[in-house]
Amino acid sequence: MADRARELGINISAAARQGVADAVRTALQQADRNAYLRQPERVDSAWTDAETWSEP
Repeated sequence: MADRARELGINISAAARQGVADAVRTALQQADRNAYLRQPERVDSAWTDAETWSEP
């Protein structure tokens, strides 16, 4: 595969960096989603009350 990449003029280091960056981004997104699924946001009436205290 490396030989074919060189034949095509692909910068292997740059491609590897991009691949790792994409994998990290995907893993972080999945971890964030899993955390949300474990503890989803809930409506908090305190915010509604706080909004009524502010001036229009």
